[in-house]
Amino acid sequence: MTKDKETVMLTMNGQTITAKSGTKLLWAALDNGIYIPNLCAMRDKPEPEAACRLCWVEIEGRQSPITACTEPVAAGMVVNTTGEKALKLARTGFELLMASHALDCARCSANGSCELQKIAKVLKCSLKPKRFRQLLRGLPVDESNPLFTYDPNKCVLCGRCVWVCRKHVKSGVLGFAHRGFERRITTFGDEPIGKDCLNCSACVKACPTGALTMKDGKKKTDIA
Repeated sequence: MTKDKETVMLTMNGQTITAKSGTKLLWAALDNGIYIPNLCAMRDKPEPEAACRLCWVEIEGRQSPITACTEPVAAGMVVNTTGEKALKLARTGFELLMASHALDCARCSANGSCELQKIAKVLKCSLKPKRFRQLLRGLPVDESNPLFTYDPNKCVLCGRCVWVCRKHVKSGVLGFAHRGFERRITTFGDEPIGKDCLNCSACVKACPTGALTMKDGKKKTDIA
């Protein structure tokens, strides 16, 4: 029989919260109604992706901010999710991300449910980058799937779609290709996404932005 994990008590933003031992700070915060910006985190992944670099927090006794998705809770821990150092890192990461994002909120079907809009509001950042020169990739939009559209220009490379496609659907249609600025999510052999897709739409539901959207205008929350 597996022994239940111990419940620990910690302080976050002046609020006393509890969480199971071993729980990452990000999930402890979200479970207690404290939002920390994040894009790549998925609760059922054994190890965090830690790719978006947005979930910075400050911990009393630590010299530098750490990412909440990688740090487990500890009894007596004092955490600040809105510290000056943490917010500076998160804002810089967000602005860099948006510098290569094709911003088209008015015509995007994810408008109003996009995680980027939520993060911008929390961080008090503009969706349109001001400090960094915009570098757009200009990649073709893939309309080959009968149910959804894939626009790689709105992809933030969080990897959520890859994870659900491989681990839950067990299809493995999606994966990463290339490096650096050329890195993107694609299919084996760069085939159209509709060629081997099982049309389950799990990737659309997992996507935090407007990169994967239903053609019938259905919201991600309405996908079974």
